[in-house]
Amino acid sequence: MSFNLTDAKARMQGAQDALQRELGSIRTGRANPHILDRIEVEYYGAMTPLNQVASISVPEARILMITPFDKTVLEEIIRAINISDLGLNPASDGNIVRLAIPQMTEEGRKDLVKQVKAEAEKAKVSVRNVRRDAMDSVKKDKELPEDDARHAEDDVQKLTDENIKAIDTIASDKEKELLTI
Repeated sequence: MSFNLTDAKARMQGAQDALQRELGSIRTGRANPHILDRIEVEYYGAMTPLNQVASISVPEARILMITPFDKTVLEEIIRAINISDLGLNPASDGNIVRLAIPQMTEEGRKDLVKQVKAEAEKAKVSVRNVRRDAMDSVKKDKELPEDDARHAEDDVQKLTDENIKAIDTIASDKEKELLTI
């Protein structure tokens, strides 16, 4: 039998997980170490994720503190943050880097909400693609009796509806977080 609901369930959960990661890296008005997840630093000739060359902490509500494990990489960390699309200005005292998270404007919040909606739509498209693949495998499975095929299609649709609802919940929670001043 080629139809596998467990595989479809895992792939749909993967779409939700990817959405969570993407939304975690969207900057809100509060300090969140995940906004630095995409930043890579040149470390001994290799591009290395920032969280592998430094510890990132939140000493205050709107301050991120980056403490490099090796002080020689401090300038590279500053350079990587400056060339990122985060719009943050790093301040260094020679040992650590501080990032002050500026208060967001209403217009900036609305732009980020649009970005959240776009990411949520990408996740929904991924879930729908998994549904299409699962439905195709049910239809192609000639050994599956007609009643079982119908039940399998119903199960796939229920699973799809659950995942779409979960994605909507994740996106609306992030929107509320962004719009909260």
